[in-house]
Amino acid sequence: QVQIVESGGGSVQAGGSLRLSCAVSGDTACMYEVSWHRRAPGKEREFVADIDTDGGTDYTDSVKGRFTISRDNAKNTVYLEMNDLNPEDPAMYYCNADQVCRGHWTFGYWGQGTQVTVSS
Repeated sequence: QVQIVESGGGSVQAGGSLRLSCAVSGDTACMYEVSWHRRAPGKEREFVADIDTDGGTDYTDSVKGRFTISRDNAKNTVYLEMNDLNPEDPAMYYCNADQVCRGHWTFGYWGQGTQVTVSS
């Protein structure tokens, strides 16, 4: 069973920073590709960033240069460092993990989300 726990959300002023954490627990023989997504009120959920098992990263255009995704495999935790937050960033941020065990993939483990609020 894979469990996802997000933390680090909060309220900051525009231009401020937050670091979100996504702790992934599961079979230690498996690896995880992890992504962050967000959903703002009245909007569809959107992809923010991901990091694959080799450390390769990808970002949606609106956060490139401001957000950085990283992982600490020893802690089974993925981080999303968010800088220069602006009024378009407030949302519930969700962590997603896809598990690969001995070449077999299981997709779509989601956390409960952590709220990010930005005040101008």
